[in-house]
Amino acid sequence: MKLKVTVDGKVYEVEVEVAPEPTATLPTFVTQSGTASLPASPVPSAGQGTAAEGSIDEEKVCRSPVAGIAVKANVRPGETIQPGDLLFVLEAMKMETEITAPVGGKVAEVKVKVGDSVKSGQVVLTWA
Repeated sequence: MKLKVTVDGKVYEVEVEVAPEPTATLPTFVTQSGTASLPASPVPSAGQGTAAEGSIDEEKVCRSPVAGIAVKANVRPGETIQPGDLLFVLEAMKMETEITAPVGGKVAEVKVKVGDSVKSGQVVLTWA
């Protein structure tokens, strides 16, 4: 589809391609500034995570929806959590983002501690 766009009084003709809608349901993470969604099984980008993380069962991990610094860790290994429970609070650009549990289960491993730098898509917690 071609569109005409005017920027600062100058007309540009651009071609736009409409992407198909995703068919998978995305988990939603509630944040103080709104909501953030993350694909159900994201693939870590180059240089992100480790080779071992690439082989993790994606149904048993929780990944961070944003990059930031962990300012609160609300869970410990062995705890049982319910969907929506607060797991971590990350700070990025003076804003706090709450990471909540997309599913319930028993925490196997907490991979982030307070003060850690967290990348978007990084595994922060695994379930047993």
